[in-house]
Amino acid sequence: MLKQTEGSHAVAEAVALCRPEVICAYPISPQTHIVEGIGEMVKSGELTDCEFLNVESEFAAMSVAIGSSAAGARTYTATASQGLLFMVEAVFNASGLGLPIVMTVANRAIGAPINIWNDHSDSLSQRDCGWIQLFAETNQEALDLHIQAFKLAEELSLPVMVCMDGFILTHAYERVDMPTQEQVDAFLPPYEPRQVLDPAEPVSIGAMVGPEAFMEVRYLAHAKQMQALELIPQLAAEFKTTFGRDSGGLTRSYRTEGAETIVVALGSILGTIKDVVDEMRDAGEKIGVLGITSFRPFPLESVRAAVKNAKRVVVLEKSLAVGISGILASDVRKALRKLPIDVFTVIAGLGGRAITKKSLHALFLKLPLEPEESITFLDLDWGVVNRQLERERQTRRSGPAAENMLRDIGTVASKIA
Repeated sequence: MLKQTEGSHAVAEAVALCRPEVICAYPISPQTHIVEGIGEMVKSGELTDCEFLNVESEFAAMSVAIGSSAAGARTYTATASQGLLFMVEAVFNASGLGLPIVMTVANRAIGAPINIWNDHSDSLSQRDCGWIQLFAETNQEALDLHIQAFKLAEELSLPVMVCMDGFILTHAYERVDMPTQEQVDAFLPPYEPRQVLDPAEPVSIGAMVGPEAFMEVRYLAHAKQMQALELIPQLAAEFKTTFGRDSGGLTRSYRTEGAETIVVALGSILGTIKDVVDEMRDAGEKIGVLGITSFRPFPLESVRAAVKNAKRVVVLEKSLAVGISGILASDVRKALRKLPIDVFTVIAGLGGRAITKKSLHALFLKLPLEPEESITFLDLDWGVVNRQLERERQTRRSGPAAENMLRDIGTVASKIA
Protein backbone atom coordinates (compact mmCIF):
# COMPACT_ATOMS: atom_id res chain seq x y z
CA MET A 1 0.00 0.00 0.00
CA LEU A 2 1.35 3.39 -1.00
CA LYS A 3 1.43 5.98 1.76
CA GLN A 4 3.09 9.30 2.51
CA THR A 5 4.90 9.04 5.83
CA GLU A 6 7.94 10.05 7.83
CA GLY A 7 10.96 7.79 7.45
CA SER A 8 10.98 6.92 11.15
CA HIS A 9 7.31 5.96 11.06
CA ALA A 10 7.88 3.80 7.98
CA VAL A 11 10.62 1.93 9.81
CA ALA A 12 8.44 1.57 12.92
CA GLU A 13 5.67 0.00 10.82
CA ALA A 14 8.14 -2.28 9.04
CA VAL A 15 9.55 -3.51 12.34
CA ALA A 16 6.02 -4.13 13.67
CA LEU A 17 5.21 -6.20 10.57
CA CYS A 18 8.15 -8.44 11.47
CA ARG A 19 6.34 -9.47 14.66
CA PRO A 20 9.01 -8.52 17.22
CA GLU A 21 8.55 -9.96 20.70
CA VAL A 22 10.75 -7.53 22.67
CA ILE A 23 11.47 -3.85 21.96
CA CYS A 24 14.17 -2.21 24.10
CA ALA A 25 13.66 1.56 23.92
CA TYR A 26 15.70 4.55 24.99
CA PRO A 27 15.27 7.89 23.21
CA ILE A 28 18.02 9.75 21.37
CA SER A 29 17.68 12.04 18.37
CA PRO A 30 17.27 11.35 15.54
CA GLN A 31 15.92 7.82 16.12
CA THR A 32 13.37 8.64 18.85
CA HIS A 33 10.36 8.71 16.51
CA ILE A 34 11.01 5.07 15.60
CA VAL A 35 10.67 3.63 19.10
CA GLU A 36 7.89 6.12 19.89
CA GLY A 37 5.97 4.83 16.88
CA ILE A 38 6.42 1.21 17.90
CA GLY A 39 5.45 2.09 21.48
CA GLU A 40 2.21 3.65 20.28
CA MET A 41 1.39 0.49 18.31
CA VAL A 42 2.02 -1.70 21.35
CA LYS A 43 -0.10 0.55 23.60
CA SER A 44 -2.99 0.68 21.12
CA GLY A 45 -2.98 -3.08 20.64
CA GLU A 46 -2.06 -2.82 16.97
CA LEU A 47 1.15 -4.73 17.75
CA THR A 48 0.40 -7.71 19.98
CA ASP A 49 2.51 -10.33 21.76
CA CYS A 50 5.30 -7.78 22.18
CA GLU A 51 6.99 -6.47 25.32
CA PHE A 52 7.93 -2.77 25.06
CA LEU A 53 10.59 -2.02 27.67
CA ASN A 54 11.56 1.54 28.61
CA VAL A 55 15.11 1.29 29.91
CA GLU A 56 17.34 3.83 31.65
CA SER A 57 20.15 4.07 29.07
CA GLU A 58 21.45 2.82 25.76
CA PHE A 59 23.75 0.40 27.57
CA ALA A 60 20.69 -1.02 29.30
CA ALA A 61 18.83 -1.22 25.99
CA MET A 62 21.47 -3.46 24.45
CA SER A 63 21.87 -5.45 27.66
CA VAL A 64 18.13 -6.17 27.73
CA ALA A 65 18.24 -7.02 24.02
CA ILE A 66 20.99 -9.56 24.72
CA GLY A 67 18.95 -11.17 27.49
CA SER A 68 15.71 -11.32 25.52
CA SER A 69 17.41 -12.66 22.40
CA ALA A 70 19.23 -15.32 24.42
CA ALA A 71 15.86 -16.32 25.88
CA GLY A 72 14.54 -16.91 22.37
CA ALA A 73 12.64 -13.69 21.59
CA ARG A 74 12.78 -11.77 18.30
CA THR A 75 14.39 -8.55 19.55
CA TYR A 76 14.75 -5.00 18.22
CA THR A 77 16.24 -1.71 19.39
CA ALA A 78 17.42 1.57 17.90
CA THR A 79 20.03 4.21 18.69
CA ALA A 80 22.32 6.88 17.29
CA SER A 81 25.62 8.65 17.87
CA GLN A 82 26.64 8.87 21.56
CA GLY A 83 23.97 6.29 22.35
CA LEU A 84 25.75 3.74 20.17
CA LEU A 85 29.04 4.56 21.90
CA PHE A 86 27.44 4.17 25.33
CA MET A 87 26.33 0.62 24.49
CA VAL A 88 29.59 -0.45 22.83
CA GLU A 89 30.61 -3.07 25.39
CA ALA A 90 27.24 -4.76 25.01
CA VAL A 91 27.33 -4.32 21.21
CA PHE A 92 30.46 -6.46 21.07
CA ASN A 93 28.86 -8.97 23.43
CA ALA A 94 25.78 -9.31 21.21
CA SER A 95 27.85 -10.26 18.16
CA GLY A 96 30.31 -12.36 20.14
CA LEU A 97 27.42 -14.39 21.53
CA GLY A 98 25.86 -14.80 18.08
CA LEU A 99 22.52 -13.19 18.94
CA PRO A 100 20.30 -12.11 15.99
CA ILE A 101 19.29 -8.67 17.27
CA VAL A 102 18.21 -6.05 14.73
CA MET A 103 19.06 -2.43 15.51
CA THR A 104 18.42 0.77 13.60
CA VAL A 105 21.24 3.31 13.73
CA ALA A 106 19.96 6.75 12.74
CA ASN A 107 23.35 8.03 11.66
CA ARG A 108 24.52 11.13 13.51
CA ALA A 109 27.87 12.79 14.19
CA ILE A 110 29.86 11.94 17.31
CA GLY A 111 30.92 14.70 19.72
CA ALA A 112 32.74 16.53 21.05
CA PRO A 113 31.89 19.17 20.07
CA ILE A 114 28.20 18.36 20.42
CA ASN A 115 26.51 17.91 17.08
CA ILE A 116 23.14 16.30 16.39
CA TRP A 117 23.30 16.35 12.58
CA ASN A 118 24.06 13.58 10.14
CA ASP A 119 27.26 11.89 9.20
CA HIS A 120 28.43 8.27 9.39
CA SER A 121 30.92 8.54 12.26
CA ASP A 122 28.79 6.54 14.68
CA SER A 123 28.17 3.26 12.87
CA LEU A 124 31.52 3.32 11.07
CA SER A 125 33.27 3.62 14.44
CA GLN A 126 31.85 0.14 15.10
CA ARG A 127 33.00 -1.40 11.84
CA ASP A 128 34.97 -4.09 13.68
CA CYS A 129 32.35 -4.98 16.30
CA GLY A 130 31.10 -8.07 14.43
CA TRP A 131 27.66 -6.73 13.41
CA ILE A 132 26.45 -6.79 9.83
CA GLN A 133 25.94 -3.18 8.67
CA LEU A 134 23.48 -2.33 5.89
CA PHE A 135 23.05 1.26 4.62
CA ALA A 136 19.82 2.64 3.17
CA GLU A 137 19.72 5.20 0.37
CA THR A 138 16.01 6.04 0.69
CA ASN A 139 13.19 5.58 3.17
CA GLN A 140 11.77 2.83 0.98
CA GLU A 141 15.07 0.98 1.18
CA ALA A 142 15.26 1.57 4.94
CA LEU A 143 11.82 -0.02 5.30
CA ASP A 144 12.78 -2.95 3.08
CA LEU A 145 16.16 -3.54 4.72
CA HIS A 146 14.61 -3.99 8.15
CA ILE A 147 12.43 -6.82 6.86
CA GLN A 148 15.45 -8.43 5.21
CA ALA A 149 17.59 -7.80 8.30
CA PHE A 150 15.48 -9.98 10.59
CA LYS A 151 15.70 -12.90 8.17
CA LEU A 152 19.43 -12.38 7.62
CA ALA A 153 20.18 -12.09 11.34
CA GLU A 154 18.16 -15.16 12.26
CA GLU A 155 19.54 -17.33 9.48
CA LEU A 156 23.17 -16.60 10.45
CA SER A 157 22.59 -15.97 14.17
CA LEU A 158 24.37 -12.61 13.87
CA PRO A 159 23.14 -9.13 14.81
CA VAL A 160 22.39 -6.59 12.08
CA MET A 161 22.52 -2.79 12.07
CA VAL A 162 20.32 -1.04 9.54
CA CYS A 163 21.85 2.39 9.07
CA MET A 164 19.79 5.33 7.78
CA ASP A 165 20.81 8.98 7.65
CA GLY A 166 19.58 10.93 10.65
CA PHE A 167 17.07 13.70 9.85
CA ILE A 168 17.77 13.42 6.09
CA LEU A 169 15.84 10.15 6.05
CA THR A 170 14.43 9.68 9.55
CA HIS A 171 12.50 12.96 9.51
CA ALA A 172 11.79 13.24 5.78
CA TYR A 173 8.29 12.53 4.46
CA GLU A 174 8.32 10.35 1.37
CA ARG A 175 5.94 8.02 -0.40
CA VAL A 176 6.67 4.39 0.48
CA ASP A 177 5.12 1.10 -0.49
CA MET A 178 4.14 -0.47 2.82
CA PRO A 179 3.80 -4.26 2.53
CA THR A 180 0.95 -6.24 3.99
CA GLN A 181 1.26 -8.52 6.98
CA GLU A 182 0.63 -11.48 4.70
CA GLN A 183 3.56 -10.53 2.46
CA VAL A 184 5.95 -10.16 5.38
CA ASP A 185 4.78 -13.43 6.92
CA ALA A 186 5.42 -15.18 3.61
CA PHE A 187 8.98 -13.81 3.51
CA LEU A 188 9.95 -13.95 7.20
CA PRO A 189 9.20 -17.22 9.00
CA PRO A 190 8.59 -17.41 12.76
CA TYR A 191 11.81 -17.05 14.76
CA GLU A 192 13.50 -20.34 15.61
CA PRO A 193 16.70 -19.60 17.56
CA ARG A 194 19.90 -21.57 17.05
CA GLN A 195 20.65 -21.22 20.77
CA VAL A 196 18.29 -20.49 23.65
CA LEU A 197 18.28 -20.32 27.43
CA ASP A 198 15.85 -23.03 28.52
CA PRO A 199 15.48 -24.24 32.13
CA ALA A 200 14.55 -27.66 30.80
CA GLU A 201 17.86 -27.91 28.92
CA PRO A 202 20.31 -25.66 30.80
CA VAL A 203 23.39 -24.37 28.98
CA SER A 204 25.88 -21.56 29.50
CA ILE A 205 25.93 -18.76 26.95
CA GLY A 206 28.90 -16.44 27.19
CA ALA A 207 31.21 -18.58 29.31
CA MET A 208 34.88 -17.65 29.51
CA VAL A 209 37.00 -18.92 26.63
CA GLY A 210 40.77 -19.10 26.99
CA PRO A 211 43.62 -19.04 24.45
CA GLU A 212 42.91 -22.64 23.47
CA ALA A 213 39.69 -21.69 21.63
CA PHE A 214 39.31 -17.90 21.46
CA MET A 215 40.88 -17.58 18.02
CA GLU A 216 38.55 -20.25 16.66
CA VAL A 217 35.53 -18.45 18.10
CA ARG A 218 36.61 -15.19 16.46
CA TYR A 219 37.26 -16.95 13.16
CA LEU A 220 33.75 -18.38 13.25
CA ALA A 221 32.39 -14.83 13.51
CA HIS A 222 34.44 -13.88 10.44
CA ALA A 223 33.27 -16.99 8.58
CA LYS A 224 29.64 -16.08 9.25
CA GLN A 225 30.23 -12.62 7.79
CA MET A 226 31.66 -14.29 4.70
CA GLN A 227 28.51 -16.42 4.53
CA ALA A 228 26.52 -13.17 4.63
CA LEU A 229 28.20 -12.10 1.38
CA GLU A 230 26.37 -14.98 -0.30
CA LEU A 231 23.14 -14.75 1.69
CA ILE A 232 22.50 -11.00 1.30
CA PRO A 233 22.06 -11.17 -2.52
CA GLN A 234 19.91 -14.30 -2.14
CA LEU A 235 17.60 -12.54 0.31
CA ALA A 236 17.39 -9.52 -2.00
CA ALA A 237 16.30 -11.83 -4.83
CA GLU A 238 13.71 -13.52 -2.58
CA PHE A 239 12.50 -10.10 -1.48
CA LYS A 240 11.98 -9.04 -5.10
CA THR A 241 9.98 -12.20 -5.78
CA THR A 242 7.72 -11.58 -2.78
CA PHE A 243 7.39 -7.80 -2.86
CA GLY A 244 8.00 -6.98 -6.53
CA ARG A 245 10.86 -4.50 -6.16
CA ASP A 246 14.66 -4.42 -6.06
CA SER A 247 16.00 -3.57 -2.65
CA GLY A 248 19.08 -4.44 -0.65
CA GLY A 249 21.90 -6.54 -2.01
CA LEU A 250 25.61 -5.85 -1.66
CA THR A 251 26.12 -2.96 -4.06
CA ARG A 252 24.10 -1.09 -6.65
CA SER A 253 25.54 0.42 -9.84
CA TYR A 254 24.09 3.45 -11.62
CA ARG A 255 25.16 4.53 -15.11
CA THR A 256 28.57 2.86 -14.79
CA GLU A 257 28.60 1.47 -18.35
CA GLY A 258 31.60 3.00 -20.11
CA ALA A 259 32.31 5.30 -17.16
CA GLU A 260 35.87 6.55 -16.78
CA THR A 261 35.08 7.95 -13.33
CA ILE A 262 32.97 6.09 -10.75
CA VAL A 263 31.87 7.71 -7.50
CA VAL A 264 31.46 5.36 -4.52
CA ALA A 265 29.33 6.33 -1.52
CA LEU A 266 27.00 5.17 1.26
CA GLY A 267 23.51 6.30 2.23
CA SER A 268 21.22 9.10 1.14
CA ILE A 269 23.93 11.21 -0.55
CA LEU A 270 23.72 8.72 -3.42
CA GLY A 271 20.54 10.46 -4.56
CA THR A 272 22.30 13.82 -4.95
CA ILE A 273 25.28 12.19 -6.64
CA LYS A 274 22.97 10.45 -9.13
CA ASP A 275 21.35 13.78 -10.01
CA VAL A 276 24.78 15.28 -10.71
CA VAL A 277 25.84 12.23 -12.71
CA ASP A 278 22.68 12.49 -14.85
CA GLU A 279 23.49 16.12 -15.65
CA MET A 280 27.12 15.36 -16.40
CA ARG A 281 26.22 12.36 -18.55
CA ASP A 282 23.87 14.56 -20.53
CA ALA A 283 26.83 16.91 -21.05
CA GLY A 284 28.96 14.05 -22.38
CA GLU A 285 30.99 13.22 -19.26
CA LYS A 286 31.75 9.53 -18.67
CA ILE A 287 30.85 9.18 -15.02
CA GLY A 288 28.81 6.75 -12.91
CA VAL A 289 27.94 5.81 -9.32
CA LEU A 290 28.40 2.75 -7.14
CA GLY A 291 26.31 2.62 -3.98
CA ILE A 292 27.47 0.38 -1.14
CA THR A 293 24.57 -1.27 0.71
CA SER A 294 26.55 -3.83 2.69
CA PHE A 295 29.40 -2.10 4.51
CA ARG A 296 29.98 -5.09 6.78
CA PRO A 297 30.68 -7.58 5.44
CA PHE A 298 32.47 -5.48 2.83
CA PRO A 299 31.83 -6.83 -0.68
CA LEU A 300 35.37 -6.71 -2.06
CA GLU A 301 34.64 -8.79 -5.17
CA SER A 302 31.42 -6.96 -5.99
CA VAL A 303 33.14 -3.57 -5.76
CA ARG A 304 36.08 -4.76 -7.83
CA ALA A 305 33.81 -6.13 -10.55
CA ALA A 306 31.73 -2.95 -10.67
CA VAL A 307 34.62 -0.50 -11.15
CA LYS A 308 37.36 -2.60 -12.80
CA ASN A 309 37.04 -0.82 -16.15
CA ALA A 310 37.16 2.73 -14.76
CA LYS A 311 40.20 5.00 -14.87
CA ARG A 312 39.55 6.54 -11.49
CA VAL A 313 37.36 6.07 -8.44
CA VAL A 314 36.22 8.87 -6.16
CA VAL A 315 35.15 7.69 -2.71
CA LEU A 316 32.87 10.31 -1.20
CA GLU A 317 32.26 9.61 2.47
CA LYS A 318 30.71 11.20 5.53
CA SER A 319 33.38 9.92 7.90
CA LEU A 320 37.04 10.41 8.68
CA ALA A 321 39.65 8.12 10.19
CA VAL A 322 41.52 10.91 11.95
CA GLY A 323 45.25 10.70 11.31
CA ILE A 324 45.06 8.60 8.15
CA SER A 325 42.21 9.12 5.63
CA GLY A 326 38.71 7.93 4.81
CA ILE A 327 37.22 4.77 6.30
CA LEU A 328 35.24 3.61 3.29
CA ALA A 329 38.11 4.58 1.00
CA SER A 330 40.48 2.20 2.78
CA ASP A 331 38.14 -0.72 2.04
CA VAL A 332 37.68 0.36 -1.57
CA ARG A 333 41.45 0.56 -2.05
CA LYS A 334 41.76 -3.00 -0.76
CA ALA A 335 39.12 -4.12 -3.28
CA LEU A 336 41.07 -2.49 -6.12
CA ARG A 337 44.57 -3.64 -5.20
CA LYS A 338 46.81 -4.29 -8.23
CA LEU A 339 44.32 -2.64 -10.60
CA PRO A 340 45.59 0.43 -12.52
CA ILE A 341 42.91 2.70 -11.05
CA ASP A 342 43.50 5.98 -9.21
CA VAL A 343 41.48 6.21 -6.00
CA PHE A 344 40.66 9.59 -4.47
CA THR A 345 39.11 10.18 -1.07
CA VAL A 346 36.65 13.04 -0.56
CA ILE A 347 35.56 13.77 3.00
CA ALA A 348 32.23 15.58 2.93
CA GLY A 349 29.16 16.37 4.99
CA LEU A 350 30.71 15.96 8.44
CA GLY A 351 28.38 17.15 11.19
CA GLY A 352 25.58 17.71 8.70
CA ARG A 353 27.44 20.09 6.34
CA ALA A 354 25.35 20.35 3.19
CA ILE A 355 26.72 18.51 0.16
CA THR A 356 25.40 20.54 -2.77
CA LYS A 357 25.10 19.73 -6.43
CA LYS A 358 27.17 22.84 -7.15
CA SER A 359 30.05 21.56 -5.03
CA LEU A 360 29.86 18.09 -6.54
CA HIS A 361 29.84 19.48 -10.08
CA ALA A 362 32.93 21.54 -9.31
CA LEU A 363 34.68 18.55 -7.73
CA PHE A 364 33.93 16.09 -10.52
CA LEU A 365 34.81 18.56 -13.29
CA LYS A 366 38.18 19.07 -11.60
CA LEU A 367 39.05 15.38 -12.09
CA PRO A 368 41.53 13.86 -12.33
CA LEU A 369 42.91 15.32 -9.12
CA GLU A 370 46.63 15.72 -8.62
CA PRO A 371 48.38 12.96 -6.61
CA GLU A 372 48.84 15.27 -3.63
CA GLU A 373 45.06 15.74 -3.63
CA SER A 374 44.35 12.07 -2.96
CA ILE A 375 42.33 13.26 0.06
CA THR A 376 40.05 16.28 -0.30
CA PHE A 377 37.86 17.96 2.31
CA LEU A 378 34.86 19.22 0.36
CA ASP A 379 33.96 22.87 1.06
CA LEU A 380 36.40 23.12 3.98
CA ASP A 381 36.86 26.74 5.09
CA TRP A 382 40.64 26.97 5.09
CA GLY A 383 40.54 30.55 6.34
CA VAL A 384 38.88 29.49 9.59
CA VAL A 385 41.25 26.53 10.02
CA ASN A 386 44.36 28.59 9.34
CA ARG A 387 43.31 31.35 11.74
CA GLN A 388 42.98 28.78 14.53
CA LEU A 389 46.35 27.20 13.69
CA GLU A 390 47.97 30.63 13.74
CA ARG A 391 46.27 31.43 17.05
CA GLU A 392 47.77 28.28 18.54
CA ARG A 393 51.22 29.17 17.20
CA GLN A 394 51.05 32.66 18.67
CA THR A 395 49.44 31.98 22.04
CA ARG A 396 49.96 29.12 24.47
CA ARG A 397 46.55 29.58 26.10
CA SER A 398 44.68 29.87 22.84
CA GLY A 399 41.35 28.63 24.22
CA PRO A 400 38.90 25.99 23.01
CA ALA A 401 39.28 25.47 19.26
CA ALA A 402 35.61 24.89 18.41
CA GLU A 403 34.40 28.00 20.21
CA ASN A 404 37.20 30.07 18.65
CA MET A 405 36.20 28.99 15.18
CA LEU A 406 32.53 29.71 15.84
CA ARG A 407 33.53 33.19 16.95
CA ASP A 408 35.59 33.66 13.78
CA ILE A 409 32.67 32.60 11.62
CA GLY A 410 30.33 34.90 13.55
CA THR A 411 27.49 32.53 14.32
CA VAL A 412 24.52 33.64 16.37
CA ALA A 413 25.49 31.29 19.20
CA SER A 414 28.94 32.83 19.52
CA LYS A 415 27.45 36.30 19.94
CA ILE A 416 25.32 35.44 22.98
CA ALA A 417 26.89 37.28 25.92
